[in-house]
Amino acid sequence: MFKKYDAYKNSGIDWIGEIPASWDVKRLKAPLAERNEKNDPIKTDFILSLTMHQGVIPQSEKTGGGNKPKEDLTAYKLARPNDIVLNSMNVIVGSVGLSKYFGVVSPVYYMLYVRDESKTNIGYYNYIFQSQAFQKNLGRLGTGILIKKSEASGKLNTIRMKISMDDLNNELLPIPSFCEQNEIVDFLDRKTLEIDQAIAIKEQQIALLNERKQIVIQKVVTQGLDPNVPMKDSGVEWIGEIPEHWKISKIRYLGATQNGISAGGDYFGTGHPFVSYGDVYKNRVLPETVEGLAKSTLSDQKSFSIQEGDIFFTRTSETIDEIGFASVCFKTIENAVFAGFLIRFRPFLKSPLIKEFSKYYFSSPMMRAYFVKEMNLVIRASLSQELLKNLDVLLPSIKEQKEISEYLDDLTDKIENAVLIKYSEIDKLKEYKTTLINDAVTGKIKVA
Repeated sequence: MFKKYDAYKNSGIDWIGEIPASWDVKRLKAPLAERNEKNDPIKTDFILSLTMHQGVIPQSEKTGGGNKPKEDLTAYKLARPNDIVLNSMNVIVGSVGLSKYFGVVSPVYYMLYVRDESKTNIGYYNYIFQSQAFQKNLGRLGTGILIKKSEASGKLNTIRMKISMDDLNNELLPIPSFCEQNEIVDFLDRKTLEIDQAIAIKEQQIALLNERKQIVIQKVVTQGLDPNVPMKDSGVEWIGEIPEHWKISKIRYLGATQNGISAGGDYFGTGHPFVSYGDVYKNRVLPETVEGLAKSTLSDQKSFSIQEGDIFFTRTSETIDEIGFASVCFKTIENAVFAGFLIRFRPFLKSPLIKEFSKYYFSSPMMRAYFVKEMNLVIRASLSQELLKNLDVLLPSIKEQKEISEYLDDLTDKIENAVLIKYSEIDKLKEYKTTLINDAVTGKIKVA
């Protein structure tokens, strides 16, 4: 339990409420100034990026490529070590960080530095910008809301709200003494590091659980449940040995493929159910109720229908990493159509492949390895029907497929429940971190 200050007073600031009686209230422009230095003439070609989770980082760490400029860097602004860098479009959702580098940033960023280092700890003000209470408060200053219609789902999304530097300059902030600022920064540096480390451990545990799940799925859908069954070479390099009595077939002999519907933006947003790229990418089993809507005709609904047993594959994306994900339809969605970014595979009547087995087989890691190896990436990654038709499918007996799916249902339920518990623990840690930052920078707790 943290201590409180001896006396408090009304700050006159809605998002803060009461502050310690010894603290002051001043506008942001009193302790901080904007650094508005252009990179003209060129002083550096070291490009910085700002991310919500990593803060200010070299662009090469974000992209994985070289730190090479792709445009005229004279339009960029300079950021120096110990500058607060914030995105004028996204600061209200936490796009802000303290720079450790000398580099250039996008013209939409603001850089703030302290006017007097003998009276001001920049870290304290960085933590104010990290406070969700302060970020929420800044929402009232946002202008120029940008609305964008998603091509895949037809939904309208609010993207950004720009905040002017003039408005920021006039925001009232709590001002502790320089000594207290140092104590708050030292406390929050230590505590947030401990919390971040605890979160990282739980994220690693989640990754290991998910990895174990994928390993078991792949082993069971290729080798079955009986460890003593005689094995044979499948004849497919990426599959390896399989049970001797299992069959194998190209998917082209098991059903028919069909690309989804392509239409302009006006087609989406109202009308009948529309299965989007996201519905398939995020789910092993297709949701029975989807959010997307499309103005589909009866002809569209006949050609691009969604029936029980259908398997949908993500067909095209900016990167190869998002291609070939599969989702199985367990219940027919009436009057629905599906996106042009998808391929539908519809098994023939009396197919030797059941939907319960399909949901695990087509989501196994070896499927991803197959698609990545075989696909040609030019401008956009794309899965062709011909490549999909050439996919090898293992066919245990219907009885074995049911046994395998029941075993995997039980195992994945247990693992996914364990993962949910870890996510819940992470959420509580993040909530604690948020509360700690807010309480420390507003004087609700005394840290020393």
